[in-house]
Amino acid sequence: MYFNVYLKTKILKYLCVIGASLTSLLIFLLIFSPEPELTDAYCDDTVELPVLMYHGLIKNSKHQNRFVIHPDMFENDLKYIKDNGYSCIVVQDLIDYVYNEGSLPEKPIMITFDDGYYNNYLYAFPLIKKYGCKIVLSPIGKCTDDYSKIKDEHADYSHVTWEHIREMIDSGLVEIQNHTYNMHSNKRPRIGCTKKRGESLEEYRKNLTNDIMEMQKRVKSETGNTPSAFVFPFGAISREAPEIIRDMGFKCTFCCEGRINRIKKDPECLYSICRFIRPNSISTQRYFSKILKCKRK
Repeated sequence: MYFNVYLKTKILKYLCVIGASLTSLLIFLLIFSPEPELTDAYCDDTVELPVLMYHGLIKNSKHQNRFVIHPDMFENDLKYIKDNGYSCIVVQDLIDYVYNEGSLPEKPIMITFDDGYYNNYLYAFPLIKKYGCKIVLSPIGKCTDDYSKIKDEHADYSHVTWEHIREMIDSGLVEIQNHTYNMHSNKRPRIGCTKKRGESLEEYRKNLTNDIMEMQKRVKSETGNTPSAFVFPFGAISREAPEIIRDMGFKCTFCCEGRINRIKKDPECLYSICRFIRPNSISTQRYFSKILKCKRK
């Protein structure tokens, strides 16, 4: 019995010593451990940005599809944007925020139009003036050159002219970006601005650079502005393309992946900006509801 009492006493002493040591260690860690770093999700300078992707606005229902919607549907989208407190921004706003001391609104959103159809000027331009919204327009250079010569203004198939583009820029509501000069085919051997099968890296770099820089020159010559962003046609991207495009000086690129972007004070966040395509098959409410439920980039 004496031995059992002795053993219990010893164990109790050891437990007390261990408990005191653990308490001291805990106090030390609380006092001297560095504060945990905030992850990006909690950084004050991180802003969530949904980007919408439109192409054509056509009233004829036979020509509406995944890429073409009725102008009334676009107006409903603009109403939603205004009624829900969003503020439209353009690429320059992002560059000013990331590289300079610029700020972004509390609820930013970006509206993009690819290809530069005449119906963008005919229908979208009056609507953004009506609602005070801004858009990023990325025309196909050769199409704009061609339609500037023939003056064929048809809502279903024509493209904007340089005269249209200058008028829209002068409004302060439209920003022009690069969507290639003449690399916008969806047929092989080259899909968009991707690398052809069998094309060497040297050849691809030369062909891609020549085409994109031709568009840079045309925009500069016709508007006085130089695009700062590149919009990949069809969202088709060769493995070698991002580096080549960065080497040309672009500070931002756009893809077609449907996610909400997280913008922060890091230039890397401006590459591969994700966008939500606007189909004709769902209502405005459902479209924005799906966006808000999507994953963040």
